[in-house]
Amino acid sequence: MKYLNVSFKSLLVATLISVGLVSCNDDDSDGSSSEMANLSIRMTDAPGDYDAVFIDVQGIEIQLEADDDLDATDDDGTEGSEWVTVDDVNTGIYDLLELTGGVSQLLADTEVEAGYVGQMRLILGPDNTVVVDGETKALNTPSAQQSGLKLQLNQRLEGGENYAFLLDFDVEQSIVETGNGGYNLKPVIRLSAEANAGMVVGTTVVPAALTSDVQSLVVLTGNGITVSAYTNNDGDFALNGVPAGTYDVKITPQISSGLTVYTVSDVEVRPNETTDLGEIEL
Repeated sequence: MKYLNVSFKSLLVATLISVGLVSCNDDDSDGSSSEMANLSIRMTDAPGDYDAVFIDVQGIEIQLEADDDLDATDDDGTEGSEWVTVDDVNTGIYDLLELTGGVSQLLADTEVEAGYVGQMRLILGPDNTVVVDGETKALNTPSAQQSGLKLQLNQRLEGGENYAFLLDFDVEQSIVETGNGGYNLKPVIRLSAEANAGMVVGTTVVPAALTSDVQSLVVLTGNGITVSAYTNNDGDFALNGVPAGTYDVKITPQISSGLTVYTVSDVEVRPNETTDLGEIEL
């Protein structure tokens, strides 16, 4: 039986934790020699206009398929597929807006049977909240999403290979304000394979005359792709999971700073590489 190492990383703080995967059925290995592959998954956030967004991560599952039949990825017990549950996941409540500027949280690092992976389920608990103008409000989450938010992977994982995926949690699109002043959480997550994608990083520098921190919105566009992030308190930003290609990067400082929009054109992104824009004076 083939196996692969799996690590899950979340949202832009570098901590490591090892976990194991347990099959949802009672079939154990027959003791034959195993091949190993490494897989890591990060979750990062796209920006949103909130003071904080706390997400309650409770678990992760992966659906292994008997073949490449994409029709076998439903939740109806389709023959030929099985769900494996990640043990010892680094569960907890994470503030998505704190995970910017290249910080990442490893959720799991474990072994799973190599094969074709149809889907992943990110399981959220009930303790999701949003802070708006200093007030903490509950994020109502439909029960179907508490039992597992499905993400399409659709990739064969071979023993002995390394795999990495990035989960880009889009805060702005994931939070819906209701008519009665409440908020619903309807997670929108962009999934990309890091082997086929690159990263764009940089640091914004503001005039010394400004006495307060200036947060900027950084948006990369091109080839039908849009990836965005906020700068952290040091002006650092990281745009993750960017497919190979050439893009423009627009930096918009907060309006109160009085600074103008700055654009970096023709930014080239290569697979599995980091493009560093260096210091950008606004």
